[in-house]
Amino acid sequence: MQRKKQYLKIKKETPRKREADERVIDFHPTYHLFSKEEADTQSLRCIKCPVDLLKDMSGDFSFCRTGCPLENKIPLWIEATKNGDIKKAFELSNEVSPFPEILGMVCPHDVLCQGGCTISKTESGSVSIGAIEVYLNEQAFKMGLKPDYGQNKDRTGKKVAVIGSGPAGMSCATFLLRAGVEVDMFEKSDRPGGLLTYGIPNFKIKKDVILRRFGWMQEAGMNLHLNSDIKDSQQLKNMLDEYDAIFVGLGAPSSRGARMKNEDSHGVYHVMDILKHAQKRVFEDFYESILEDKHVVVIGGGDSAMDAVRTSVRMNAKSVRCAYRRDQANMPGSQKEVINAKEEGVLFEFYTAPKEVVVDKGRHVKGMICQKTHLGEPDASGRRKLEVIEGSDFELECDVIILALGFDNVEFPWYDDAQINTGRWGDILVNEEKRTSNKRVYAGGDAVRGADLAVTAAADGRLAALSMMQDFGLTL
Repeated sequence: MQRKKQYLKIKKETPRKREADERVIDFHPTYHLFSKEEADTQSLRCIKCPVDLLKDMSGDFSFCRTGCPLENKIPLWIEATKNGDIKKAFELSNEVSPFPEILGMVCPHDVLCQGGCTISKTESGSVSIGAIEVYLNEQAFKMGLKPDYGQNKDRTGKKVAVIGSGPAGMSCATFLLRAGVEVDMFEKSDRPGGLLTYGIPNFKIKKDVILRRFGWMQEAGMNLHLNSDIKDSQQLKNMLDEYDAIFVGLGAPSSRGARMKNEDSHGVYHVMDILKHAQKRVFEDFYESILEDKHVVVIGGGDSAMDAVRTSVRMNAKSVRCAYRRDQANMPGSQKEVINAKEEGVLFEFYTAPKEVVVDKGRHVKGMICQKTHLGEPDASGRRKLEVIEGSDFELECDVIILALGFDNVEFPWYDDAQINTGRWGDILVNEEKRTSNKRVYAGGDAVRGADLAVTAAADGRLAALSMMQDFGLTL
């Protein structure tokens, strides 16, 4: 009983932030990792809910583990952390999660595991699950522990091609390697990681954390082929002849436009162009900044928009504004990131819809004509309709416009020849085993779901790997 009252006595703590004036001058992480004392203390707040006893019963139950798409064994590794058994905590954390120290940084915990935490419904607030998970894994790495990639497993003779090295492909490869399956991974970019490497800024997660995982997988025998795009049907046909199965984890690589007049002008960028450019500067591939001394406007209200505005500040833009059609309460991204952006000097233009790009004779951006909006009556879903206020046109002066309006799927030409069926929006159609219409081709992540979370992509990759293993007659 005493244990159950600890969350009332111990205040919830989250990782400390660097001061805004310090963090805007570099791309180092915004948050400090938990110390041993912080992790140990916060672990005491967990009341160790009987998840497995209650999760299948009828009733309004929600827990940390059921809130996690991977059904991570959260109470067990928190208990091990509390007891000082880092090795056990590490093994439990990595058992069902392919890269817990990464997901501990990039997951929206407040709506997943921490949103499902029993004590999140109290004034005390949830257990700081993500921060504890990052701490225990980093401690384990310092102790010399490494994840299980089947290093001591006999090879099975089975061979799988993984197309795409983002969260879905990375997860699929992890569980296949553990089962003794040979994995060849094909990545079109010059570095592995997909969205984790080039789509999430370094101030959210350091890239050596991601590249470290790929190093371990390569040590375990995975063959990583960089700058290797699947360009035509013949390549895919050859792969079907060579491999026992193929996993497609190509993400949703097409950035959406705003359908504005003059949107193809010089100075209009899609968000991934900016994020990749910034990350290549962090990697020291080059040093110039295309945003330096520019007046930047970012269109959008999700996490990619917040990544873009915060990146623009660090790339020495003269001013940075975010234009969003609704108000702050209706922004789809993390409110934590909005707060961080405001602290760093970003200005927000709410109830603002883009209409037209203003250009000079050389079609370079000089500004953006916008319209004011307001919220009308609720639609069928209960969300209030967005309405434009006639005659409300005004201009935002700027040199650069960044479109952060979401991502769409792409139907690659080789899908048809590989007999991979797609849906209305170019999404790959799969069954409950993540198998496509071609029985030897599996798919997962954003290529199936559309733009979604790293953790749901990881869950898809794991399920696909387990389905392949069942086909091969293998177990972990």
